[in-house]
Amino acid sequence: MIKICLIVGARPNFMKISPIIKELKKHSVFDYRLIHTGQHYDKNMSSIFFEELNIPFPDINLNIDTKQTQIKVISEIMVKLEKYFLEYFPDYVLVVGDVNSTLAAGITASKMGIKLIHVEAGLRSFNNSMPEEINRIIVDKLSDILLVSEPSGIENLKKENITENVYLVGNTMIDSLVNNLDKLKAISYKTSYCVVTIHRPSNVDNKDDLLNILSILDLVKQKGYNIIWPIHPRTKNKINQFDLTKRLQNYIIKDPLGYLEFISIVKHSNLVVTDSGGIQEETTYLNIPCITLRYDTERPITVSKGTNFLTGPNKESVNLALNKIKNKFDKFNSDIEYWDGNTAKRIVNILKGLDR
Repeated sequence: MIKICLIVGARPNFMKISPIIKELKKHSVFDYRLIHTGQHYDKNMSSIFFEELNIPFPDINLNIDTKQTQIKVISEIMVKLEKYFLEYFPDYVLVVGDVNSTLAAGITASKMGIKLIHVEAGLRSFNNSMPEEINRIIVDKLSDILLVSEPSGIENLKKENITENVYLVGNTMIDSLVNNLDKLKAISYKTSYCVVTIHRPSNVDNKDDLLNILSILDLVKQKGYNIIWPIHPRTKNKINQFDLTKRLQNYIIKDPLGYLEFISIVKHSNLVVTDSGGIQEETTYLNIPCITLRYDTERPITVSKGTNFLTGPNKESVNLALNKIKNKFDKFNSDIEYWDGNTAKRIVNILKGLDR
């Protein structure tokens, strides 16, 4: 029996872990426990995802206090994980992505001598001002098994002298998308529309930066797209703090959406504007143009082979991208190797071969 602890904490983790759980259930060789750190805790950022993705509710919820500094959050997760690992003592800890929960679990497993598996290893933005970049680098250095979603990850790990137990398996985020396409809801919007997701501190924490983002969205609207914006709690708080709510009156503002509703509006959209990570991949698979308001991406295949335009929060660059999308978008072909809905099967086949 292979004992594995699966760690989730934030919204993107749920989509990445769901297909793996589905495959693990098919094999009696695995005894697994799902641990939710509580990094995302409200219904629309967390529990609704377990329901919609048919993930069993966690065996353990650490219920961390998220109203703390990042260092304190990471420390609290580590202390609580240590206690549980001492009780269950898994053979492996499996982490996904690059959030603080991923880092905390990776360090705890390594310090306790438990082997670490990293799903979505090797991604690099080469921007160390992003907290996720530091998390990715550290977790990959600590990992015993590295499961990579795109070829750039293999090359990045080679440059860091990580070459053993590295596997290109594909993207479990795409598995979740493929598994749920037949559950998507009908959308009644009659006109062209753009879905917006903005939450990064570099775009919203400063009033001038946030005003710049709103100016970019005004440009998108002037180009003929209605704006549908499921607004992140962080962004909503900053808009209120800076007294900018009147600037939203020409947009369709929504609370954070569950997975199925969000993917439904994305699938039927004409454009996405984002500063997030995973949606760059989902729009690539769905062949929907995506403008990313960042100057770098840890998912370069979405730019080189996909539908992603990396503009940064630069209005002129966004305008150029909008013109390219209008004139040339039908020439894109975003088929990517191993982004086929079978990544979790490949992962579980690798896990079946692990030493007990």
